[in-house]
Formats: sequence, structure tokens, C-alpha cells
Amino acid sequence: MRVIVAGAGIGGLALALSLHEAGIEAVVCEQAASIRELGVGINLLPHSVRELDALDLLPALEAAAIATEALIYHSKRGQRIWAEPRGRAAGYGWPQLSIHRGRLQAILRDAVAARLGAEAVRCGLQLVEATQDARGVTAHLVRRDADGAHVELRGDVLVGADGIHSTVRRQLVPGEGPPRWSGMMMWRGVVEAAPFLGGRTMIMAGHIDQKAVVYPISEEVRRRGRSLINWVMEIRLGDGSTPPPRREDWSRTGRHTDVLRHFADWRFDWLDIPALIAATPEFYEYPMVDRDPLPRWSWGRITLLGDAAHPMYPIGSNGASQAILDGRALARCLVEHADPVRALRFYEAERLPPTTQVVLANRLMGPELVMQLVEERAPGGFSDLAAVISEDELRRYADRYKRLAGFAVDELRRPAPAAAGVY
Repeated sequence: MRVIVAGAGIGGLALALSLHEAGIEAVVCEQAASIRELGVGINLLPHSVRELDALDLLPALEAAAIATEALIYHSKRGQRIWAEPRGRAAGYGWPQLSIHRGRLQAILRDAVAARLGAEAVRCGLQLVEATQDARGVTAHLVRRDADGAHVELRGDVLVGADGIHSTVRRQLVPGEGPPRWSGMMMWRGVVEAAPFLGGRTMIMAGHIDQKAVVYPISEEVRRRGRSLINWVMEIRLGDGSTPPPRREDWSRTGRHTDVLRHFADWRFDWLDIPALIAATPEFYEYPMVDRDPLPRWSWGRITLLGDAAHPMYPIGSNGASQAILDGRALARCLVEHADPVRALRFYEAERLPPTTQVVLANRLMGPELVMQLVEERAPGGFSDLAAVISEDELRRYADRYKRLAGFAVDELRRPAPAAAGVY
């Protein structure tokens, strides 16, 4: 069996490694000329780290990433609302890892090259169309170089892991239109600075219309006594009823004045947010978007994965984690069901319902809803948090989201199963 993967992002590369583990041939096509270490920070939750551990990637990941030990929610005034341990500190058998997206992608890329061979990832090839017949699927691609030659690849299955602007999804779901804007604009940056709150803490502050997310992402920098800090600032610019003012594009640089005017007074005893923003030479602007959940992902021998299947708001640290879970499930289904069409139906049945729940929960702020409740009940701040919201209520929101997203502690007791089998 041969699987063609469109897109060499985190989901596509993790899928290729899972397919290789299962004895299934994989070839990954990427439209970029090369895979470079670009982007900002992301989080990997314990359920996805468990899957990467099954692929023997944990040592490399732990050497690069911060093993996050705590998550703390604050009000817009920096008052603590809720703190909870994370990763191994919370009793999981696997850490929660905060890492630079480009560094994670490089670790996956290098593992693919070492295990599948240098030709397993073919850069500079843009997918134009996928066609299928009773015997297989054909990827029609164009070289993104001077000659622009057309290339065809033949396989048994094609997986669209090509992101929120997926060519595969656009072919399968014509007329869907652009992504759905939340009305929020995000600015995301990375800068080296002094550690805060012990150097392994992730913080969120604010409410539904104005929020800051800050966390360290490099174990290598931490060992030097510093922190490589990822920050995200969010401001509501609309109600989501109109298209965003600018198309989402990770290469669009932001302007300090646009961000600082909203966060100029967010100086807390434990972190000076405007100073962090001002110290970042270059950062990126991005409208917060997702897409409505689809009723299906698979059409015959073609299916979707990751952001192509279920793009979601970056709430609850779930985007990359869910893409990794998709890839592991897909590889396992291809092993368990010899008929590729049947295998894709089982993959869809396993992964579409839970990811749909996460997409919809993230639209309602997911576990971050507690910050909004405090803002509504005590907009001027509080002297006694218990008079505003009880610890039971705080814990209930946190636990409910973990269970919905598949990383409740009691559900992660054993190592992930291998996708065994040879074709």
C-alpha cells in the first residue's frame, strides 16, 4: 500500500512516521521549496506526546521543548483565577511540551528522512488536483520552479494534510468559501527574556475580547538561565459577521503600535507584558479563524487530516495535538482494514466526532471560559475570588474540557498502541 500525503506540516509528517511504523509506504508532497524552522510556539498535550513517544521521538522533543508544569489563568488585572499542574506534574505519564513550531517540524522532518529516506518528502510540488478510480488515486502536481513541469504520483490513498486553505478540501467541498472569522485579531511573537513564574509556567490573562497567552518554549535556552518566550495577544476587532480585514497569512508582520495600545497597562508583578512586546523585533499578525465542521472527511480513497479537516481556534492547546492523533488513527485503520475505502470510513468515524466537539467548544472559549465568567461577575477586580467563582466551578470547567478533548488523566494510563502490520 502507498499513501500520498499532501502537506509536510506537523500532521503530515507525523502521519508519514506512523505509516512507516505500520509498514505502509508514504510519500509527502510539500509546495514550499524547503522545510524551514518558521513560526512561533505551540503546545503538545500529553495524549499527543504519548503518540510521539510510541514513535521514539520523546528524547528529541524533551531536549528541545519546555516540559510545562503549570497553567495559570488571570484576570485582565493580573489577579490569579485558577492554577493547575500540567503534564507529569499533574500525574500524566507523559509531559505537556511547549515548543517552537519550526523546531518541532524539523524534528519530525529529520525523523522522516532518517527512517523513510531523503526522497520521502518532496518539496516544491504543489498539488493541483486529486483524481481516483477503482484501483487507486492520482495526485496531479506542478513543480514550483522555473520550468513549472507537471508531475503525477500514483497511490492507494491520498491524504489532504494541507492546512486551513487545503486544496484537497476545496476540491472535495467546492463552494465552501473562506474560513470563518471570529472577530478576533491575534499577534504572535517569540523573544528571549528573563524567566517568569519558575520558567515552566504557561499563563493566560484577560477575557473573551482581550487576552494574553504567554509561555516559554525552549529547554536549550532555559539551561542558559533565560527563557525563549512565546506570546499571543488577542483583541476583538469585529463580531465575525464580515470577512477579516486581512487574509490569514503567517508571514504578515505586525506593528508594535497596533498591539501596545491595547496592552500598555498590562504590567503585573510577575510579568511586564508591554515590555515583552516592545522587546520583540518582529512578530506576526493573524485573524483568528476556523471552519464549520464537515459531516464527512472521506470520499473514496481521499481523506482529510489536521487543519484541512478540522481547523479550530487556538484555544486549549489542541490544534497540533489533534492532527497527531488523526495521523495515528489513520495509520491504524489502514492496518486493520485491507480495503482503503473501508479504512478511511473507520478513520472518519473515529476522529470526526471528537474533533467536531473540540472545534465547537473552542468557539465558546473552551477551558478559558473561567476568565470570561470572572470578567462578567467582577469587571472591577476582586478581593475574594471565592465570592466570584467557586473552586468547584473552576475545576469543573477544566476537567470537562480535558475529557472532551481526550486528555483526562484517567484516560492516559497506558502507552499508545503501535500501528503494527506490514503491507
